[in-house]
Amino acid sequence: MVPFSFAGHELMALPQGALYWPHRRALLVADLHLEKASWFARLGQMLPPYDSIATLSDLTVLQEATGAAEIWCLGDSFHDKFGCDRLPPRARNMLTALTARTRWTWITGNHDPGFADHCGGTIVEEAGVDGLLLRHEAQPGETRPELSGHFHPKLRLNVRGRKVSRRCFIATGSKIILPAFGSLTGGLDVTHPEIIRAIGGRAEALVPVSDRLLRFPVAA
Repeated sequence: MVPFSFAGHELMALPQGALYWPHRRALLVADLHLEKASWFARLGQMLPPYDSIATLSDLTVLQEATGAAEIWCLGDSFHDKFGCDRLPPRARNMLTALTARTRWTWITGNHDPGFADHCGGTIVEEAGVDGLLLRHEAQPGETRPELSGHFHPKLRLNVRGRKVSRRCFIATGSKIILPAFGSLTGGLDVTHPEIIRAIGGRAEALVPVSDRLLRFPVAA
């Protein structure tokens, strides 16, 4: 993990697509989209029903590795507001184990507004934490330091004639957009007009690797 500074706070962008906030011992993740596969199954499109287990397994490993005492989920934690009810027993047990040993906060997103949680944690629309605003979708014109998700940003490059795609963070002086943490999620290119509109101008795509943070300029 390599620290970087944002709005006077030291944060760490993890290769798995999460942020770690050492001062609060907090993990921040966005767009888990739990039970996305079962949502598609109800529409007749059958996908392997293991997305929630895979996502929660990855999150459990990160929580244990960092010793995080808080976990903040920045919206679209479930693919729909009834996703919590469809969790299979193994996934539900993994989730309740996490919410039992951390201070867990769900921030609602556009996919899961008003969902009723039966697995622990606190549900809010957005939160102000030590001067940082945590919400699901970045708001153009917001001047307060803001952490959000929603767009599933990905950096796409041509490397030696090969197209490479990596999930990434997008950072400006006042905004960070987290990549999707969920195992069954797509993504928008960092130059997509909706992302450019949200960040309001120039930014950097941040790609964390094991010992450093790669930075790529993002322009409209």
